[in-house]
Amino acid sequence: MAGETYNENSDVLAILFDLDNTLIQTRNGDSRACNKLVEILDQQYGLPSEAAAESATNFLRAFRARPDDDSFAIDEWPAHLWRNCLPKNYRHIAKSISAEWLKLRFHYLSLTPDVIHLLETLREDYLLGLITNGPSRAQWQKIQRLGLRKYFDCVLVSGDLPWEKPDQHIFLEACKLLNVEPRNCIMVGDKLETDIKGGIEAELGGTVWIPLQKDEESSDLPDFTIEKVTELPEVLPNSPKLKRSAGAADNIKTC
Repeated sequence: MAGETYNENSDVLAILFDLDNTLIQTRNGDSRACNKLVEILDQQYGLPSEAAAESATNFLRAFRARPDDDSFAIDEWPAHLWRNCLPKNYRHIAKSISAEWLKLRFHYLSLTPDVIHLLETLREDYLLGLITNGPSRAQWQKIQRLGLRKYFDCVLVSGDLPWEKPDQHIFLEACKLLNVEPRNCIMVGDKLETDIKGGIEAELGGTVWIPLQKDEESSDLPDFTIEKVTELPEVLPNSPKLKRSAGAADNIKTC
């Protein structure tokens, strides 16, 4: 665990979280879903394992590059990608495979019990906000399917707004909706170039980094570095005065 301290002159009243690869393990979960689909394609549909692996790899690459397309219904877009990635004589199963993909994906992306406990415990003492970059429908689909909304006092998706992280305005908007000053908020996320840089430029009270790769380095140094989000309480201030502020909570606007 690296870092020094938060702004000593500021009470921490709110915690802003990133979503993907911070609260949910998106990259790992999507990879696990595709690995399972390789087995399904081989064992249930008779697609040779090498071709199945190639199809799944191509699908995941295409999906990560473009997780949504507004010209398709939200659940039809993955089916379209599978249709393009499967061998020609297997394209008729694209809709079925896409349904399996969505089922497996949200199974592997579900909040773990320890993360649920973390959020429930933190919400007793702090205001919680969620700030996530990405297309509106794709991000809200995750938020809704995983039942995340109830854990947060405010949720901001960049696809709904004129800014995305690291633009300081999206962090300041979250502070505004929570009715707290930026110096009273901390940002927790996995990306130095968006979560940490943006938190610093918005002059938040502190930043906590959860690197995907341990060898990542940047001049935008976070206040703390932890290995997983459940370690967050270890670096939070432990003062009685830092309890959830009734005054701040009174005027929260939902978003």
